[in-house]
Amino acid sequence: MIKYLFILCLICVCAFSDAIIPIPEFIKYDKSKALLGQKLFFDPGLSKDGTISCASCHTLPGSGADATPFSYGINGLEGDMNSPTVLNARFNLAQFWDGRAKDLEDQVRGPIMNPVEMDNTLSAVVAYVKADKNYKKTFNSLYPEGVNEKNIFNAIAEFEKALYTPDSAFDRYLKGDKAALNAQELRGYELFQSRGCISCHNGVNIGGNMYQKLGIMKDYKDTKYQLGRYNVTKDEDDKYYYKVPTLRNIALSAPYLHDGSGKNLQETIRIMMEYQLGITVDKEEVLSLEAFLKTLTGQTPAILEAK
Repeated sequence: MIKYLFILCLICVCAFSDAIIPIPEFIKYDKSKALLGQKLFFDPGLSKDGTISCASCHTLPGSGADATPFSYGINGLEGDMNSPTVLNARFNLAQFWDGRAKDLEDQVRGPIMNPVEMDNTLSAVVAYVKADKNYKKTFNSLYPEGVNEKNIFNAIAEFEKALYTPDSAFDRYLKGDKAALNAQELRGYELFQSRGCISCHNGVNIGGNMYQKLGIMKDYKDTKYQLGRYNVTKDEDDKYYYKVPTLRNIALSAPYLHDGSGKNLQETIRIMMEYQLGITVDKEEVLSLEAFLKTLTGQTPAILEAK
């Protein structure tokens, strides 16, 4: 049944020329709150022992993700899921691989309290921020209630909303600049559509807008801890379903997949073709698809260059 639904989905998506849309060049956000959230994002004082910040696992400027299969929290503790990028996270239907956070503010809470990541309490974080006179002054100027848990989450989320990356070569192509892609990149885009990648990777974020089973055509290796949506819903039908990741800036964010097992783009392309589409691609196709994926790298978010 899953295979038939997947084929139907492919037919429906490919029937529309606007399955992927460009990121707008300008998106509204509160700059003052975002700059405050940026300071918090880079502040290791939010962790229990003062060693881990949000940026420890989400490199900025850069990929917005981590360069290792799993990230390390306080006391060198290793996580068990690959850190997803925070770039363009505002466009996702939910946050985390299993979608357990409904939005960015909800997502901020998780790492702070996770014993393997920042291992802190919300009350301790509020106390830390209140004790800093600069933080306190800025919060009082931006929020009527000043420093509290809700406003800390809101500021960090506002910063993450500002992490959008417009004007990739592919966006320019979609907006009419047909010279933005070369012949190999165009061939890769044609394969991306005809082979079925676009059935799951579509929309403004070229992913992030649906859940899909990893291992549609062939069972994918996994562990008892990595069951995807099942961990949230406890529905047997949700085992091994994950939020489809964005492909934007994908060339920057190796390693890939929820378990970090895709070491590079070429290897991951082959994994996806085998497990999701049930096909084998030759070297030329892999190189063309890789070339296309590299056109999805956008501009560095303007907030990171703000003074």
